[in-house]
Amino acid sequence: MANAKALPNPQALSGSPSPAPTLPSEAVLDALKMMLIGASLNEVLTSLARLIEAHSEGMLCSIFLLDEDGLHLRYGVAADLPQAYRAATDGVCIGPYVGSCGAAAYLGQPVFVSDMVSHPNWANFRSVVLQSGLRAAWSTPIMSQDGKVLGTFCMYYREVRHPGTDDIQLIDYASRIAAIAIERERSRAALTMAFDEIKKSEAELRTIIDAIPQLIVAIGADGEFLYANQAIQEYTGLTKEEVRSEGFREVFHPEDSERLRDERAVALSRGVPFEYERRVRRRDGQYRWLLVQYNPVRDEGGNVIRWYATGTDIEDRKQAEERTRNENIALREEIDRFSMYEAIVGSSEALRRVLSEISKVAPTDSTVLISGETGTGKELIASAIHKRSKRSARAFIRVNCAAIPPSLIASELFGHERGAFTGATQRRAGRFESADGGTIFLDEIGELSPEVQIALLRVLQEREFERVGSSQPISIDVRVLAATNRDLEAAVAAGSFRQDLFYRLNVFPIRLPSLRERKDDIALLVEYLVERYAKRAGKRISHIKKKTLDLFQAYDWPGNIRELQNVIERAVILCDGETFSVDETWLPRKSNQLSERQVSRAGVLADDKKEFSERERKAIEAALAECRGRVSGLHGAAAKLGIPHQTLASKIASFGIDKRRFKVRPPRQGAA
Repeated sequence: MANAKALPNPQALSGSPSPAPTLPSEAVLDALKMMLIGASLNEVLTSLARLIEAHSEGMLCSIFLLDEDGLHLRYGVAADLPQAYRAATDGVCIGPYVGSCGAAAYLGQPVFVSDMVSHPNWANFRSVVLQSGLRAAWSTPIMSQDGKVLGTFCMYYREVRHPGTDDIQLIDYASRIAAIAIERERSRAALTMAFDEIKKSEAELRTIIDAIPQLIVAIGADGEFLYANQAIQEYTGLTKEEVRSEGFREVFHPEDSERLRDERAVALSRGVPFEYERRVRRRDGQYRWLLVQYNPVRDEGGNVIRWYATGTDIEDRKQAEERTRNENIALREEIDRFSMYEAIVGSSEALRRVLSEISKVAPTDSTVLISGETGTGKELIASAIHKRSKRSARAFIRVNCAAIPPSLIASELFGHERGAFTGATQRRAGRFESADGGTIFLDEIGELSPEVQIALLRVLQEREFERVGSSQPISIDVRVLAATNRDLEAAVAAGSFRQDLFYRLNVFPIRLPSLRERKDDIALLVEYLVERYAKRAGKRISHIKKKTLDLFQAYDWPGNIRELQNVIERAVILCDGETFSVDETWLPRKSNQLSERQVSRAGVLADDKKEFSERERKAIEAALAECRGRVSGLHGAAAKLGIPHQTLASKIASFGIDKRRFKVRPPRQGAA
């Protein structure tokens, strides 16, 4: 719309026509009858807004009421509009160029703005519009029987959108019902007029409702079926009489009816919106999955008087999920056959002890805490435990707690509801839900924030959690395996890790030996990895120099097996003949780097912990000074010390080192 005064021509509007409201006329009539005999105006308008919002995903509705001074608009209903937007527009003074509602109330005619950001009517509100994410606002005045403006009814969308003919009819119909409700509140004499108006429009409303393609059912407060719209008849192939009979229940898949009977009864008793998925037999005889969403309507006393259920066909989505599930199974099988993460190589005493512990704990459901230096294969051990457990046929979900931003870790683990936070545009299941019936592996468990530690403790104790933005508990059956390269007992003593959570995780501890502790396995590992990477590179390597093996066994391996893999892969790439060798400069006999073992397990490397702690602090401060306070990155202190940046950050915090004092470059020699 180029100008707020100009009304769009319904025949010339572009875009697909929107469907009409999503409730049967008998239900609307019945609800309005009850409103006429006692419901408050707020309940009437709230119910109306919800009915209109239900017909189109993403639509938001508001109802403004005109002040007694005839100049200002106050919100009557706007429950779902962003708070900042409501605060900025509540009490706005009407005028020909004031947004959509202010202009509609002033002009006494509809004002449809397809793009609020670019329209001049919204120039004074552009910042809050951008902040709230609203783009389209279609407003129509709510007019009394004698032609006076009572308020406005507005539809909002979060994308640029042009109204269709059906949209215009729908918003006009909504404004007429709102007008009836408002006049009824202001004058008891209008009650009879409102009822007669609704009766006259009942045939029109039934026509509109039955034209809606979405499946709609009205249900009594006791859960008994009351009404189904025309789309139900077309979808199932049942006649109107069959739909009204008990035979209507025969279209539901019997397995789902058995599964959902108790769940539905409990949900109805709670009186809050809920949803579930079930299969319904289509008129061609095929069962298809539907998403069924229930919403209650309440009387003035807060009692549920009616339920409205809408069904959306999600068969295509379910088939896509099944294809993805099958692909994931195939991928896991592929990994099982070819990935090193399913092969534990070695025969040393230290490794045999670990394998013995795995064989004992794997068949149980006990929580396992796997500790060890970085690169020792903690994920490999967790995978081995899962593969040998009774849950091996179910999901094995891996979560690196250090790789997920702290602000998102709760959502990642436990999922979130739509609108739980900025960017949460739809409900999302978390990793724990994905792992239900299987195993979840929480790597770098020591990096969790205190808030997430509390939520995880609840999962371990009560086997249930809540999605972010929801208060409904979700029960799960998940085995938890955790891993860390940190000293959690020291973290408990320092107050950065909960003691009760540590005890819950440390039911069955497994400590992985470093590669330095299993030097007898180095020869086997080298042969295994050389063959693996040579095959991948399309090379034939049949001989390994003894000098090379001696060099490998003499090296300290601060990065453990992961470092060994990287060195061998690089050497294989550079190898031209059938004899494997490695550049001696890659493996200095005495490393100047501070290994992660030195940082995270100080008590093992020095008898005098206090003395070692002081050396450790000095090494970290020296690295920070050289790197000008930078911790991560290619030129950061973590890279210089040869440890993960998360581990270094933890140590900096535990020592109370202020890294900001190292950010200033020291003055050069001879500088004034």
